[in-house]
Amino acid sequence: MIINLLENINELSIVLLLLCTFFYYWHLKKTKRERKLSSFEFSMFIIIKLAYFLWAGSYLLLFLDRNH
Repeated sequence: MIINLLENINELSIVLLLLCTFFYYWHLKKTKRERKLSSFEFSMFIIIKLAYFLWAGSYLLLFLDRNH
C-alpha cells in the first residue's frame, strides 16, 4: 500500500514538473519573439527542448518494453 502511494506521488511530481517546464518554455518562446534571450534563457530554452525529447523517447521505449 505504501509503495502504491509513493508511486502515485512520483507520477504526480513528474506531471507537475512537465507542466511547469511547458509553461516556462511557452514563456521563453513568447519572450524570444519580443526580444533576444539572455544566455541563461537561451540555454534553458534548448535544455527544455532536449529534456522533453529525451523524456518522450525514454517513456516510449519503456512503454514498448512493457508490452513485450
